[in-house]
Amino acid sequence: MMYRIMLVDDEENILKALRRVLANTPCIYDGVEYPVKVEMFTSADEALDYAHFNAVDLVLSDYRMPGKDGVAFLREFKEIQPHAARLILSGYADLNAVIGAINEAQIYRFLNKPWNDYELVSSIAQALAYRNLTLENLHLADQARLEQGAISPQELERKRLEEQEPGITKVNWGPDGSVILDISE
Repeated sequence: MMYRIMLVDDEENILKALRRVLANTPCIYDGVEYPVKVEMFTSADEALDYAHFNAVDLVLSDYRMPGKDGVAFLREFKEIQPHAARLILSGYADLNAVIGAINEAQIYRFLNKPWNDYELVSSIAQALAYRNLTLENLHLADQARLEQGAISPQELERKRLEEQEPGITKVNWGPDGSVILDISE
């Protein structure tokens, strides 16, 4: 399985350096390798647009970006894809930022700039392992709810589809009852 990672930073050279590290250093945790495919964005809003229609396993965001800081971005991202692991990268050791990131965006880890390559890939692998365990627990809980009749097979399938393809189960209705296919309208 290839894990899709989203990198968000307003500095393109940082994105390229992160991609290079991830291309050259395997993400391994507890003897398991987590191969990654990287998507890069210099704008938080572009990253959010992408997240509406593309499943992401992990997002690593800069803290200080123009327009929308990392905590605000990750908070919005969490609404779209609640099960993706979230990490913040920052060159500023602002305790309030760390607390805000943990409390508001429920990030998995706060990493410093400049980063240590080993710590970076290790943190990503750990976050992916934790995400997998969390998803497995959610699926087992859903299976138990299905057996108890608390949810329907259709609801279980809807959740599965939404996890794989965000937005696939949402219908955009027009005022006349028609289906609007272009979300930009």
